[in-house]
Amino acid sequence: METHRLKAQEKDNNKRLDLFLVENLTADYSRSFVQRLILKGHASVNDTVVKRHARIKKGDLVVFTVPPPVETRISAEDIPLNIVFEDDHLIVIDKPAGMVVHPAVGNKRGTMVNALLWHCKDLSGVGGQLRPGIVHRLDKDTSGLLVAAKDDYTHKRLSDQFKKRTTRRKYIAFVKGVVQLDNGTIDLPIGRHKRQREKMAVSFTEAKDAITHYKVLKRYDNYTMLELELGTGRTHQIRAHMEYLGHSLLGDKKYGKASNLIERHALHAAMLGFKHPVTKKMMEFKSEMPDDMKRLL
Repeated sequence: METHRLKAQEKDNNKRLDLFLVENLTADYSRSFVQRLILKGHASVNDTVVKRHARIKKGDLVVFTVPPPVETRISAEDIPLNIVFEDDHLIVIDKPAGMVVHPAVGNKRGTMVNALLWHCKDLSGVGGQLRPGIVHRLDKDTSGLLVAAKDDYTHKRLSDQFKKRTTRRKYIAFVKGVVQLDNGTIDLPIGRHKRQREKMAVSFTEAKDAITHYKVLKRYDNYTMLELELGTGRTHQIRAHMEYLGHSLLGDKKYGKASNLIERHALHAAMLGFKHPVTKKMMEFKSEMPDDMKRLL
């Protein structure tokens, strides 16, 4: 058990407890991690357990305890990974279509996390028990580049880059129909679909801002090849935005229709760029389109 005792200063007046802790703890804990522990009663103000949105004032004594890490229940599996780059701090993987990123109900084995735990022996617990090392994710049927962290410092710094939108992510997609404009920006908020809760949709209530930039690479008789760059990283962002425009991804059974041209939605994470949290070097990686999408050319 790790215990932190912090005294609030003038600058901390009326600050939310979770924000105060993130700013003042010497360890690099994410805000979501701190909030989870507050909810479990691991934080007190002047000897009183409080909620995460509690406000503090100058002179308050905040005590925050961090329990020892729980051993992960996810099993390591010897699954081959297409490793694009690796050092002591992070690993960049070219994920094949069909591979789930992290375990969930119905997908306990065969995921990228299972493979990472085998390949990176000391990964357990980094970034959370159920998603060790995972900084961002790709849908099961989306192929392409993904970065994972090997330590908490790297995980926190990479997560911050994704939140602050300083990373670069470009995708190649084939969409139904002929897109008329050569390029454009889709700036439409996305939230949970009102009726189909497993889907996301453009919404103007209970939604978050979402920005996708697109450029036409080639037009065909019945579909279009696009390059898309994310300005934000919402769940199913590209799929929901393209459905709203009437150009759902080719083969997207959830947001469009099945296709006899490809068995999955035609989306590939072709480029990933970020600043290395330790070396501070700007890094950029590219991935070649997989064969099932090449055939659409």
